[in-house]
Amino acid sequence: MAIEKSSKGARGSVQCENTSLNLLKANDFVAENIRKEMQRRNILMINITSSAGSGKTTLLQETARRISDQVKMKVLVGDLETERDAARIREAGIEAMQIVTGGICHLEAQMIWQAMDQIDLDGVELLIVENVGNLVCPASFDLGEDYRVTLMATTEGDDKPKKYPRMFLTSDLMLVSKADLLPYLPFSVDAVVKDAREVNPDIEVLQISSTNGEGIDAWCQWLLNKVKEKREEQTEEAAV
Repeated sequence: MAIEKSSKGARGSVQCENTSLNLLKANDFVAENIRKEMQRRNILMINITSSAGSGKTTLLQETARRISDQVKMKVLVGDLETERDAARIREAGIEAMQIVTGGICHLEAQMIWQAMDQIDLDGVELLIVENVGNLVCPASFDLGEDYRVTLMATTEGDDKPKKYPRMFLTSDLMLVSKADLLPYLPFSVDAVVKDAREVNPDIEVLQISSTNGEGIDAWCQWLLNKVKEKREEQTEEAAV
């Protein structure tokens, strides 16, 4: 039997049942302004999400090593504490700024907006945001990105797309990461792809390993193609 929610509140209290909705509306307002600024500057913005430990930072290190001479790129990194991931990415030769959320389990658009004031975006063609490791909260927050990319590590199990559907529903590309470990794990690529595409029929999938290089060239080419497509779209719009 369902238990009715009490309508009684403590004296001096106010029920704020729509707080989450209002927060997301405010976030979407800022995200749209970020999107317009990225459009004005002709910057492709990618939001990379995953569970903690799925290999986002290692992937970005390898990405920087392979394409930073072909496209001007910078990275914003979100974590609850420390600047460790940004430092690792800087070691790969590109500028990276850490966004310390102070306990918040996701990045929000206003955090990106503030970071944009602190990082020089002149001439940047590709801005990658490494979100906080979490498959739940980041799914609800638009950051103004052009594309959302989610890593699905083989070490996590292949059942995650149906358990955390919103993340995969809102993603354009799923990277099955740590593919080098497939021979040692009870992980089915076919199963994870099937579940992801039942949630989101349009999601693209690449299988990668930052350790042995599998699929990294395809991932880098995907990025370069998206940068080119945005540049061409801007050129066409300017000509109209």
